[in-house]
Amino acid sequence: MTTQALSLSLWPRLKRLDRAWLATALVLAALAVLDRAQVLPSLRFAADAYLGTVVYLALAVGMAAYAKATGADALIARAFTGHIALMIGLAALAGGLSPFCSCGVIPLIAALLAMGVPLPAVMAFWLSSPIMDPSMFMLTAGTLGLPFAVAKTAAAIGLGLFGGFGTLALQRAGLLTDPLRPGVGNGGCAARSVRDPKPVFWPFWRDADRRRAFGKEMLASGLFLTKWLVLAFLLESLMVTYVPADLVARLTGGEGVLPVVTAALVGVPAYLNGYAALPLAAGLMDQGMAPSVAMAFLVAGGVSSLPAAIAVWALVRKPVFGAYMGFALAGAVLAGLIFGLVAG
Repeated sequence: MTTQALSLSLWPRLKRLDRAWLATALVLAALAVLDRAQVLPSLRFAADAYLGTVVYLALAVGMAAYAKATGADALIARAFTGHIALMIGLAALAGGLSPFCSCGVIPLIAALLAMGVPLPAVMAFWLSSPIMDPSMFMLTAGTLGLPFAVAKTAAAIGLGLFGGFGTLALQRAGLLTDPLRPGVGNGGCAARSVRDPKPVFWPFWRDADRRRAFGKEMLASGLFLTKWLVLAFLLESLMVTYVPADLVARLTGGEGVLPVVTAALVGVPAYLNGYAALPLAAGLMDQGMAPSVAMAFLVAGGVSSLPAAIAVWALVRKPVFGAYMGFALAGAVLAGLIFGLVAG
């Protein structure tokens, strides 16, 4: 068999393979060829990072499965209907105070979108949640000072409002009407269940069909989120290993608008999590980095770091992903510039 014929015969099989697991296998294979000694450290990094989010993942997947099995998904979706402006405000406020990291919030967002919760409210929570939480506030205050921690909290809530109302405006213009990728969830069905509600059966375990529905949803949602988070954390480990930390300092030095924009662009694919980024930002500020630049870097990196961006990409359609990244970038720049004006 010729090489071309072999390639043609393998292609249909490759197309049937799961893209996330295939990408993970290819990354590990390439790493084994190029830097064999890094394979085990990267696997440990990905495993530790995944275990750090597994509690949030289990709770969110369990919530979605319980709602599916009991029929409560209609009630949950109905709780997020009406008064959209108030919903966005509460979602941004709750996100800014919630204990979710950029990846820990992904399972919850998947559940909410699948239940038919309006995208503007979800976007507000999605954008504001990873930036600040109680422990992050205390560490930020201790590392960068209380004013910076308060400003970062305000930036988190402000970014949520910015993204929520921006998404609402886009939807009223006829855009972003179908957020989820095919097979991820079905907000349309959830919306229909809101219009035609059925009785909720809370003790679902008493019914065999509902028990099967619970198990099926748990398995499907858990596997879907696991495969993308594993890939994301594996790629993050490579960035931690091969991207020099002083590169950030070189790219974001100086004052004015341009360094703020550059810091936001660098922060979007940031390879550091929010906690690890704090001492880096403190060190850069000690070396002369403007507080406005540090704010833009931390906000952008918190919302749309590589693991979070990949997980978002796996959940939603391309226009929604573009809106998410656009709001993150623009909001980080605005947060940096406003903080520079206030603090300066």
